Formats: sequence, structure tokens, C-alpha cells
Amino acid sequence: MAAENNNRTASDVNSIEEGVSFSNITAVATGWMSDFMFLSLCRRFKESKRDEFNETLSAFQTIQKLSPKRNEKAKICDFLARVMHGKLLDVQFEDDASVMPLMSAARLWSDLKNTVADESLFKNVAILLIVQSVAVCLEKGERSSASSALRWFENNLELPQGLRVKLSKIVAQAETYHPFLMSFSFSRLLETVQSYLDAYLEENPSDYLLKAASKMVQSSHKTEGLEDEGPRDSSLSKKASDVTEDRKKGNTTCHRPKRKLLSTINTDVWKPDTCKKRHFSLRRISSNASELSQMTENSPDTKKAQKTRKPPQKWTSQLDKYLKDGVKRHGQGKWSRILMDYDFEGRTGTMLKDRWRVLTRAHEVG
Repeated sequence: MAAENNNRTASDVNSIEEGVSFSNITAVATGWMSDFMFLSLCRRFKESKRDEFNETLSAFQTIQKLSPKRNEKAKICDFLARVMHGKLLDVQFEDDASVMPLMSAARLWSDLKNTVADESLFKNVAILLIVQSVAVCLEKGERSSASSALRWFENNLELPQGLRVKLSKIVAQAETYHPFLMSFSFSRLLETVQSYLDAYLEENPSDYLLKAASKMVQSSHKTEGLEDEGPRDSSLSKKASDVTEDRKKGNTTCHRPKRKLLSTINTDVWKPDTCKKRHFSLRRISSNASELSQMTENSPDTKKAQKTRKPPQKWTSQLDKYLKDGVKRHGQGKWSRILMDYDFEGRTGTMLKDRWRVLTRAHEVG
């Protein structure tokens, strides 16, 4: 049977090759694989999983080598790679070592203008790339690199005059957490680029292979479920037949009355006052149960467990300082990011929010 299937598959392949050029088939299949890896790359970018992103990018680039020409999706992937590594100043994407990842991303972004339907979104990403190229350098304490980045933008890309003046003042004063930099943050850059990807994928769906694979997985799960139910049904039917068989044997071989099935040997001698004793023993069990409950409540282990509950700790001046610095750096409402930067001794984002309200009412913060 297996040999017959193999022969049939081989004949099907031969008939396909005779009707269509295999190189054309390869090109179509390569396109499907490339689209799938592009979708996977966009997903890894959205999840901010850098290691998985790098692995997927490597696979995508390998598939792209099979394609005779470079398409715009390859450029988008190169752009995403630079944004993903935007805060790693030692990562180099161009021959010029002074060109940092976000600077290189800004150059690629200008080439992708025709892929952006929303003009305002294109301008927002361009501004965010310029601002963050400077902000990342200041965060790392690289003031000279921030100045070099500004000069590079002046010489290589279009830099609005107002933005240049604003950033020059910030760099001169080394204001790492300037409100302007906070409003054009790196997280906002990621969110805006994600909006671009969502719009692009809606206009250019690349999900043929994804849908085909999803259907295959769903059908395989259904098949596995049926296979699991098969043996179970057969075992149940076998048990049912065995029970029926036993009943038939019982009816033919044994006709004793039901009372005869009980034991006829009386091992204990019945006494008239047995019921009273049982009634008395039940009362003792009840009283013992209450005593046991009292003993459990008063036991040293229980008291120890009650004492080990920690009372809520008070907010210290140091914790308030952490909170103020975190809001200054990330902005009000970014409690999860603030929790990542400072140790708040097990407090949650909701607790930070409540404390900030207390400080606001006390006029300790603006």
C-alpha cells in the first residue's frame, strides 16, 4: 500500500513538472515562505522578543537569497532590525561605524516613504527616529555621540530647523530626561512603527501560507481527537459486552434469593443497650470536635502562622524619591516601566498610582 502511494505521488510530481516549469513553482513557493517569515518577523517585533527576532531575520535573509530581486518587504525587515536594536549603540549596520542603528533606520525610512499611506504617520516616525537617535546617546552618557548624530542628520537627511535648535539646546545642557525627549520616547517610536506595520499588512496581506498551515494544524487536531475516542469507545463496548455476558451466566447458574447473598454468620452478640452507647459516643465525637477546633486555634503553630503575616509597610522617603524619579523619566501612568527601574519592595503598579495621588494631594509633586 505504501509503495503504491509513493508511486502515485511520484507520478503526480512528474505530471506537474511536465505541465509547468519547476523554476516557476520554486519562485511561487519561495514567495510564500518569504511572506510567512515576514509575518513572523513582524510578530516578533510586536512582542519585543529580540532573540527570536534575530533568528527569524536570519531565516528570512536566507530565503531572500533564493529570490532574483530584492523587494520592499526585505527593506522593511532591514528597517525593523535597526529599530529593534536602536538602544544598542555598539551594533553596526553600515560600513561607517559612527552611524548608529537608529540613524541607519532613519535613512531607510526615507526610502520606504512610498509604502506609507498616512503622511502624518511618516513624519511622526521620522521625527521620533531623529529625537531617539539623540536621546539614546544621552541616556548612555555619550554626549559627544549625540552631537555627532545631530551633525549627521544635518548633512545626510532633512532636519527641520525648529527640531535642530530644540535638540541642540538639550544636548548642550545634557538634559537626559527633558520633557521633550520624554514625549518622543522610544516606546512611542515602537508603537508608531507597529501602527505602520498594521496598516501595511492590511493593504498587503502575506498570510497565504499562514492560513494553509493553520488549517492543517486544526485538521490534525481533529483527527487526533477522533483517534483518541476510537480505542475508548471500543474498550467501553468491550466492558459492556463483558458485563452482559456475566449477567447471563449469573442468571443460568445462580437462583438464590437476594437475602441469601448477605452473610448469614453473626459474629457479634447484640445487646439491648447498644443504641444508647452509640448515641452517647456520637455526642462525645461532637464535643471532641469543638475541643479539637479550640485546640487547633490555640496551638503554637497556628499562632505562629498568624504572627508571620507581615503588616503593610509604610512608604519611605527613598521610595517616594524612586517614584518621583520614575515619573520624571517615563511619565505619569507608566507604572510598569517604573517598577522595572526601581525596587519598590513588592509593590504593584496600582499601589504606585495610589501613592502618586497622595503626593499630588499633598502638593509634593506638580
